[in-house]
Amino acid sequence: MGLGAVGNAASLRSRGGVWHRGGVPEQVVVAVAQSVDDELVEAMARLVPQLSSSSPAPSAAHLAEIVASPASRLLVARLDGRIVGSLTLVLFRIPTGLRAWIEDVVVDAFARGAGVGEALNRFALDEARGAGATTVDLTSRPSREAANRLYRRLGFVQRETNVYRYDL
Repeated sequence: MGLGAVGNAASLRSRGGVWHRGGVPEQVVVAVAQSVDDELVEAMARLVPQLSSSSPAPSAAHLAEIVASPASRLLVARLDGRIVGSLTLVLFRIPTGLRAWIEDVVVDAFARGAGVGEALNRFALDEARGAGATTVDLTSRPSREAANRLYRRLGFVQRETNVYRYDL
């Protein structure tokens, strides 16, 4: 039975990386998306609105561009076999070295508190380290209190910098 069928994050319990709900073990499994299928398109259509009310869900073609790009890795997290979260890791070379950036981290509302965000971020950090990146950056709105606590717990340090955006 999928997590979407019953329960919520409050009914999950942690046991050494395996999550239990109603006596049934569940484990967060993270992988790099290698292809785009209906399941991924449907999952992103469910997840992206939880991340941004102003951005439309990506089409299959847009997801295929992300998956095919050598500069990005679309990570998906599954709980009880269902896609419940995603994260995009971007790797880019600049004169001072290979850098990584984490973008668009989202966990389905019913799966929050089950370790999905942590699993996604740890996987991304391992991927960046394995690729030879020297730093990993991300931004997070102050209102995302749980996410900010997670990033600090994982070892991210808030930088003294200004972030600027230029809308095109």
